[in-house]
Amino acid sequence: MDELIEIGGMRVLHYAKEGMVLAREVDINDLLGAAFSSGADLLAIPVERLGSDFLKLSTGLAGAAFQKMVNYHLKCAIVGDISEALARSGPLRDFVRETNKGNSIWFVPDFEALREKLLARAGAA
Repeated sequence: MDELIEIGGMRVLHYAKEGMVLAREVDINDLLGAAFSSGADLLAIPVERLGSDFLKLSTGLAGAAFQKMVNYHLKCAIVGDISEALARSGPLRDFVRETNKGNSIWFVPDFEALREKLLARAGAA
């Protein structure tokens, strides 16, 4: 079950591993609708919810999703192991490295790593 929790002053919509898969751009719109109705600041999306082409940058799906989130002032964390996708794609490795340096889009290995990141940011504020 998806749940809204607060971590370090941020409202995090923690999506369950089971549920709608982000396979098309329309799926992203549905995800954003759920985020707005919950009042979330950050979406924590398990890798299990990503369609098979989501992390293939050439499809443009990840780019479209992340751009929409940034446009609507939502932060996003992709939660889980993406090592296989990283091993296959240099551009994805570069993308993940750069987004993890920023404030809007993160890739984290598990939910605890996201919790630690948010608490560290709250402590630094």
